[in-house]
Amino acid sequence: MNLHRCRIVFAVGSLCVMLTSSRAEVTGPTAYGKTADGTAVEQYVLKNKNGMVAKLITFGATVTELEVPDKKGKTADVVLGFDTVAGYQSEDNQYFGCTTGRVCNRIAKGKFTLDGKEYKLAVNNGENHLHGGAKRSLDRVVWKAEPLKDKNAVRFTYSSPDGEEGYPGKLDVSVTYTLTDKNELRIEYAATTDKATPVNLTNHSYFNLSGHGSDTILDHELTIPADKYTPTDEGLIPTGKIADVAGTPIDFNKPTKIGARIEKLVKTPTLGYDHNFVLGKHDLTTPIATVRDPKSGRVLTVYTDQPAVQLYTGNFLKGQKGKGGKVYKHQSALCLETQHYPDSVNHPEFPSIILKPGQTYKHVCVYAFSAE
Repeated sequence: MNLHRCRIVFAVGSLCVMLTSSRAEVTGPTAYGKTADGTAVEQYVLKNKNGMVAKLITFGATVTELEVPDKKGKTADVVLGFDTVAGYQSEDNQYFGCTTGRVCNRIAKGKFTLDGKEYKLAVNNGENHLHGGAKRSLDRVVWKAEPLKDKNAVRFTYSSPDGEEGYPGKLDVSVTYTLTDKNELRIEYAATTDKATPVNLTNHSYFNLSGHGSDTILDHELTIPADKYTPTDEGLIPTGKIADVAGTPIDFNKPTKIGARIEKLVKTPTLGYDHNFVLGKHDLTTPIATVRDPKSGRVLTVYTDQPAVQLYTGNFLKGQKGKGGKVYKHQSALCLETQHYPDSVNHPEFPSIILKPGQTYKHVCVYAFSAE
């Protein structure tokens, strides 16, 4: 069984007493718009009793808004996104808030061999394949959705036909978002297949704990308790080695401002942080990353059952306009993508991402929010 779980939790401490007048509820579907080919896109809204709100759409099973309280109890939307479906279909969209796959991150030269057969995929990131493809990757299709009102959750489902984006096998995928009264956005993935196929799913939300459209995340303080990472070549493909973070700019074992050493990376292929951290022994009770914003007091803690997490600091954000006309500047948001290692399908020494008939892929990721 290929397990993958990720949890995000928000805690507001003593503020919970002040904010308990609301009640948890799921609303939707409501019309969000239509894709360029006329397919209707729906929106669902999750609210908890503390005033936290998550908005989700069926296009890409995407998180479009996440309203989180700060240390004074004031909420702000902490994820990047757009106001329309057209925005999410535009070139300005850099995977904001979506579900990525079938295989997230990169596959070298857009090809792999499985059971003696070579498969060729779209080459959409230099000479490599990125985040599942170019036209029918999971972030570009419209999913079906079902509200789970007894759980304050929404389950999205999609059936990817055999050969879609070059991948073998019919893949049935579900992604369930649950908003808890502990201020956790819990994301649970599941998938089954009728042929052996690689699967590595993740959520690609961009966070700025000061609120989307704020100038930078370089002042945010980050902790990632990981001693190892996967070095890459010029195309950001892992070399196959597992290296120590000690003595490098990517050592976040102690709380460190993201901007403290990033200048050492701006002339490298990553242009900042775009690194896969190899997680040590952990479970869903063990924080694998913590982000603190000194301005708002918001804290994001990430939990997962996956073996790795990708830190990305918005190095290719280009000043595009997002929700409410706000400008998304270079390095004004970060992603923490729970995952298997990039290009695992071409590295037998890495943990396997091959899902076989009769198995179920599972992955939990929790984004937990608090304020201090």
